[in-house]
Amino acid sequence: MPYLTKEKKATIFATYGGKAENTGSIEGQVALLTERISSISKHLQANKKDHSTQRGLMKMVGQRKRLLAYMQKHNLQGYRALIEKLGLRK
Repeated sequence: MPYLTKEKKATIFATYGGKAENTGSIEGQVALLTERISSISKHLQANKKDHSTQRGLMKMVGQRKRLLAYMQKHNLQGYRALIEKLGLRK
């Protein structure tokens, strides 16, 4: 059973990207990566020696960081709204 179904992805992109079909939006991609990162983090808390999953998690965190840096450079107001909505920074 996949942890992200088509319906769950569609709701994430509809909430953050504008439309469910807008899968290329930066906001939707960051929200999807955030959802995947949180689920993998829960997995790693239970399975501390799963190093291959930990490497995948670090790659996802880096990808999200690059997308957020791009968004901060090109759309500062949208960046601030997105990190507030996702609760990434305190």
